[in-house]
This record gives sequence, C-alpha cells and structure tokens, in this order.
Amino acid sequence: MIAAVVALGKIGLPLAVQFARSGVRTYGADIDGRAVATIASGTPPFPGEAHLEEYLPDALDSGQLTVGTDTTAAVRESDVVVVVVPLLVDVEGAPIFTAMDAATADIAKGLRPGTLVIYETTLPFGTTRNRFEPMLAELSGLDVSEFLVAHSPERVYSGRVFADFAKYPKLVGGTSDEAARRCVEFYEAVLDFDVRDDLGKDNGVWDLGSAEAAEFAKLAGTTYRDVNIALANEFARFAESNGVDIGRVIEASNSQPFSHVLKPGIWVGGHCIPVYPRFYTSVDVDATLPVTAREVNTAVPKRVVKRMADLMDGLNGKSIVVLGAAYRGGVMETAVSGVFPVVAALQDAGADVRVHDPLYSDQDLEALGFAPYAFGEACDGAVLQSDHDEYRSIGPSDLPGISLMYDGRAWLDPSAWSAVTYLRIGVG
Repeated sequence: MIAAVVALGKIGLPLAVQFARSGVRTYGADIDGRAVATIASGTPPFPGEAHLEEYLPDALDSGQLTVGTDTTAAVRESDVVVVVVPLLVDVEGAPIFTAMDAATADIAKGLRPGTLVIYETTLPFGTTRNRFEPMLAELSGLDVSEFLVAHSPERVYSGRVFADFAKYPKLVGGTSDEAARRCVEFYEAVLDFDVRDDLGKDNGVWDLGSAEAAEFAKLAGTTYRDVNIALANEFARFAESNGVDIGRVIEASNSQPFSHVLKPGIWVGGHCIPVYPRFYTSVDVDATLPVTAREVNTAVPKRVVKRMADLMDGLNGKSIVVLGAAYRGGVMETAVSGVFPVVAALQDAGADVRVHDPLYSDQDLEALGFAPYAFGEACDGAVLQSDHDEYRSIGPSDLPGISLMYDGRAWLDPSAWSAVTYLRIGVG
C-alpha cells in the first residue's frame, strides 16, 4: 500500500509521519516549498507537537516518507490519497473553496482507476459527494465508478496529535459501500488504537454509513462545544452582575454526571469551534441555537472592555497590554484568535494597545499588525487573552504601573494580584 498526504500542516504532517511509521510508503505533498524544505531536513516547520521532532527524522531516514511540492506526481504513485488542505472562511464564516478546489484539481491530474481519495478536511454537509467527487471525475476523465471517495474528519488536538490518533474512534463514511470498506481497511492498517476509551466504548474505525454522516459528526461535535461555551458565557455575564463566582458554580453543577458545562472565556478561537458551526448553519437554515451561540461568544470582548472602562474612568489614552496573540495556550497559531477582536475593542475605546506573547517575536507581532510589549515596560492595565503556562507566575511587578488586570481565561492566581484591581471572567 502506498499513500499520499496532501498538505503538510499541523495535522497533515503528523498524519504522514504516522502512516510512514505504520509501514506504509508515504508521499507528503505541499505547495509551500519553504515548508517542504524544512520538513525534508528533518525539522518540523511549527513547534509544540509532541513526538514530531523525534518521529519525523526517523520516517525520512527509513525511506518510508518522502516529501515534495508535486501533488500530482505523489497521487500518481499512490493507492490512497488523504487530503488535509485547510478550508478557509471569509469574514462571515462562509467557506472559501479556492485552495481545496486547486488541490482537488492537482489530485485529479494524477488519479488512477481504483485509487481511494479521503477528505479529512472538515467540510459542510454534502460537500464530499456533491462537490469534490464530480470535480475529480470531470478533471481526471475517469468515470465516478472507476475511483473511490470517502470522508473521515480529523478529530485530533494540536500538541497531542499522535496520542489522539489512538484515543478516539476514527469516523469514516464513503460515497459508496466499497469506498467505505476500503477506508476502514486503510485506517485499521495505519492507526494504532487503544482497545477501549475511558468510558469503556470500543475504539477503532467506525463506518457511519455515508460521507454525509461523517461530515455531520464533526459539525455536530464542534457546534455542541460552541453552544456549550456560549451557555457558560451567559452564566458568566449573569454572575458578574450578581456577585457570584461562576467557576465555583460550574464546578458544583458538574459534580453530577448529568451536567458538563464548559468554561467561559473571552473568545472562542481556532480553526474549528468558531468556524464549523457556520458550516452547519449554512445548510440548516432553520437552525437558531447555533446562530445565537455565535452571537453570544463574539460579544464577550466588548463586554470585557466596557467593564474595564467603567472601572478605569475610561480607556482613552490609557496604555493597555493584551497578553497572548495565540488563540489558545501553548500553540503558535492565531487562526480566529481573540487577540484581534480584543485589540479592536480596546482601540475603539481609545486605548493605546500593545501585545505580548511568549511564542512570538516582536517581528512576528508586528507582522500581525500589533505593537509589541515587553515585560518591565509601563502600562495602565492588561487583559489576559491566551492561557499560556508562562503567564501563570506573572504579577504586577512584571507590568509596572498597572492598576487593573482582567483575567479573560480565569488563569491567573488572584492572590498574586491583590495590590491592584483584579477582574476574572465570570466573577462579580
């Protein structure tokens, strides 16, 4: 068996390495020549993925993994093609298919009869069957019956991808029974599953019966989380107005197995949770709860800034530091990060805003459009946006002149901030 992985990003590269480690001859393809050169040297082009620095050189040295920029050539040599090209969205959350369509066109040029093409990129309901399968047929010159197409959404978390390969069931769905069968056979060969998860359920490959069901499973899971966080943010707003600590309330509620309220936060970021609910609502026009949840979650930064302004006698001309550019702690990624709406809301209130992040250089932050901040420089206030471990131990002495800290992730030790006004999301 020979496999090709199209797009070597934070999911695609670990996936290609996993296939190679399982004994499958693997070709990795990406249009970014600089990233491919870095990978070919044995160095991951992004930090923080557990075991990747160890596994990648071994996969290359063994000859099981080869990387390059020619997608068509890689597909031409392969029995299975796994597509992990990011599906970007516009400002309204609508999918932009440009990159996915281009990758599909390159795949079609190398497609041979009998090849299985698996889309792991999260897609709107019906996209695998109604958009990409016909496109592959038209551009390859093959009949739809001559090749196989399936969907299998990625369900891993950056930073622990290899562990998650074994932890969660691999969901698959084909546009035909044969595509599903081949898809199950492939993933059973390349993934090592824990026999049972923490709840005693069997892991392994789950055939959901159709490509649409597999697409929907990912959309349902991410939409659930967005709605749950929105509920927590509603609870946090009420708690702030009524002198209650929502963290303790949620802990108490979750002490029974019937409740699983997630944490509130200043923003919901990343490629998944703030984006995929919109994929769902784009096809289910009667859905109302996910739409409301998105509105609730995107309103938090303005509420935070108003609370700060009320306690600081306005923010006009005040120097405010935003701690964290990344969308979550420990990951060098700004996709749909809360840093953007938080900075915008502060600037709208007249504040002079600077940004700090331990994972980003001053040049990185400037490239993102931010004025960088260094600990030890004076400021009037600060907002914690990313829950980086490096922020756990900071205190007022690191931000001279600070009078107010807003902890947007309930992350800091309140006792370390007793000398200044300390606000925590969800605490009155």
